[in-house]
Amino acid sequence: MIFSFLDVVTLCRCAQVSRAWNVLALDGSNWQRIDLFDFQRDIEGRVVENISKRCGGFLRKLSLRGCLGVGDNALRTFAQNCRNIEVLNLNGCTKTTDATCTSLSKFCSKLRHLDLASCTSITNMSLKALSEGCPLLEQLNISWCDQVTKDGIQALVRGCGGLKALFLKGCTQLEDEALKYIGAHCPELVTLNLQTCLQITDEGLITICRGCHKLQSLCASGCSNITDAILNALGQNCPRLRILEVARCSQLTDVGFTTLARNCHELEKMDLEECVQITDSTLIQLSIHCPRLQVLSLSHCELITDDGIRHLGNGACAHDQLEVIELDNCPLITDASLEHLKSCHSLERIELYDCQQITRAGIKRLRTHLPNIKVHAYFAPVTPPPSVGGSRQRFCRCCIIL
Repeated sequence: MIFSFLDVVTLCRCAQVSRAWNVLALDGSNWQRIDLFDFQRDIEGRVVENISKRCGGFLRKLSLRGCLGVGDNALRTFAQNCRNIEVLNLNGCTKTTDATCTSLSKFCSKLRHLDLASCTSITNMSLKALSEGCPLLEQLNISWCDQVTKDGIQALVRGCGGLKALFLKGCTQLEDEALKYIGAHCPELVTLNLQTCLQITDEGLITICRGCHKLQSLCASGCSNITDAILNALGQNCPRLRILEVARCSQLTDVGFTTLARNCHELEKMDLEECVQITDSTLIQLSIHCPRLQVLSLSHCELITDDGIRHLGNGACAHDQLEVIELDNCPLITDASLEHLKSCHSLERIELYDCQQITRAGIKRLRTHLPNIKVHAYFAPVTPPPSVGGSRQRFCRCCIIL
């Protein structure tokens, strides 16, 4: 029982103490959760095979994240020996192909979480296999598996209707049709990541909103085709929304964010970077209706002014909740904004790169009220006048980092 609390390294050390300790330390019951990320350069297929034979049915959670030497053959042996596996992380195991998912489907019916991010050989065949053999699957990450299309998503959701988290970042072939399948078959969905799925439009995301009322986290950053219709649909259908990331969605406006803020009062994190049409009006609505807001990115929102920050600093989230605010490249922001944020006692970090009206003095005054805050900014030094001889070196205007 004592050995069951030890990590992998300590267990291996204990196994060298004596024969008795070797038996105890290497007992399969002590190896229910294994993370080999720190040893990724050394892990080859035979290591995984040996671990699977030793652990057998005891193993519940295994992370092989970044283990480039592990391929389909080793994972087939693993699947055969460890049929009670529930959580498997193969993120970055680039030798993994559809054959691995076929093995998991055949032997690992209890699998709940599977991470296949950056396993670029994965195709629709893998999703079909998982659908047939892993009905308990709740979380799947196939980010950057860019061979996956709507047909794979259709097969997946028909067999895995209990999905709660689906990460599809960088699956560039996905279209609205794929989202329609998700919206129709995954009513339990809580988290959805569609970052840089460039073909996605309002039509597909509205289907998600209408079918997935439990949605709490949505990332649509880089989906530049979406409009305020999405924000309206979220406000009307997803009142539990906590995280919204819509960076680089330049068609979104104050009108949509007003509807969202007035209906989604549990919002905690919002990434609005490069939502270039929003103004102080959005900040006013967030300050009134979103008391739990902790992280807000407004980088490159060039219409934001000190007045918007004033409302945010006086809002319901200011005193106890707001932890991070990013204002990079907001040219209208001045030291007055820093004055408005002095009462945000939970504020841990503020980003001010390229805010040219912010001064060192303003930051210094902010730090007198928030001594532990991390301020990320830089100031271009004054270019010195040329010397008489004309040989004095000029300074780069962007070389001094604060």
